[in-house]
Amino acid sequence: MASSILIVEDEPSIAELISVNLSHEGFLPVRAFQADQAAMLMKEVLPDLIVLDWMLPGKSGIQFAKEIRSNERTKDIPIIFLTARTEEMDKIAGLDAGADDYLTKPFSPKELIARIRAVLRRKSPQLTDEVIEINALKLDPTTHRVTCQNDDETIKIDLGPTEFRLLRFLMANPERVHARGQLLDKVWGDHVFVEERTVDVHIKRLRAALAPVGCETMIETVRGSGYRLTRNPSTVV
Repeated sequence: MASSILIVEDEPSIAELISVNLSHEGFLPVRAFQADQAAMLMKEVLPDLIVLDWMLPGKSGIQFAKEIRSNERTKDIPIIFLTARTEEMDKIAGLDAGADDYLTKPFSPKELIARIRAVLRRKSPQLTDEVIEINALKLDPTTHRVTCQNDDETIKIDLGPTEFRLLRFLMANPERVHARGQLLDKVWGDHVFVEERTVDVHIKRLRAALAPVGCETMIETVRGSGYRLTRNPSTVV
């Protein structure tokens, strides 16, 4: 699934330049020309990353970034500031407001995309196309293949699309405990309304698919908290 990038930029030519280049690189760009419009779009679907101009009509990018960081639902969305302000104090102010990166105008679209990829790798590794390997498990997001290396044999593991996304997220964030609500947001999407017990059903299916290769115990239940994928599983799941 393509990563969605919300472009909050009031200059149409710049917004179009960014949008076209993102589309060519396989991203899904969404455009807003001011903060209030962006906020309305985010009520429907959360983006994977925000490219935010500093100087916007009405509410500034700095103000909007602070609002994003103070909201429980949006606080973890990566933000890259894009601005003509080049002074060191401006950069510090942008980073203090919650930006993950800061790029000054004029800018290279290739550099912006490289920074977007870098921030996504750091903040949301499950959104990248890099192969993930933990113990004997190997997941390739590009080919949608999951395999297990058993001695000299590579065994293919068949997963449904939801189980694949669930395993991809867990493998990209190993050893971390994820509440059911967090998994719903990250795997199903915050705009999809399903019950939390749905997570339990798909965890059970994922474990069943991993059982023939002995990897089901890597997915642990943390009582009262949620689930995690661990490199050093216990015998109880």
